[in-house]
Amino acid sequence: MRLICAILLLVMTVADPGSAETAGRVEYVGGTIESLTSGSDGALLIADRDMLTVRFHKRDTEVPYERINLVEYGQHASRRVVMAVVVSPLFLLSKSRRHFLTIGFRDAEDRQQAMVLRLDKKKVRAVLASLEARTGLRVQYQDDEARKAGKG
Repeated sequence: MRLICAILLLVMTVADPGSAETAGRVEYVGGTIESLTSGSDGALLIADRDMLTVRFHKRDTEVPYERINLVEYGQHASRRVVMAVVVSPLFLLSKSRRHFLTIGFRDAEDRQQAMVLRLDKKKVRAVLASLEARTGLRVQYQDDEARKAGKG
């Protein structure tokens, strides 16, 4: 029985080698990258030791960690007004939080660039810890609520 469990675990690990490297689904909110449009869905890849990769529609935007000069995290909280109108007024008591990551960097032509990405709330801490470790920069938090969410 132990042998079967070990084989299953090995097969599950080998079957999806890319799952460990992704930091989840992201949405490009805005920035200076001309080839990307607001609202594009993609994936943030943080496993590479030297390069941050954002993949949108099979097109990769790669940024060397050494060229990143800003890592900022913030949240936007809003009331669930639509749900309160459609379902129940009790939804006005709850908040919806969206999580945003701003990455500033110098491109190959040494021009300052920026990307604002909306992150999956379950991946925020892992992404921030990885970016701090790989860039050597401290994450800048927009407010105390963002600091609590980012550090736990």
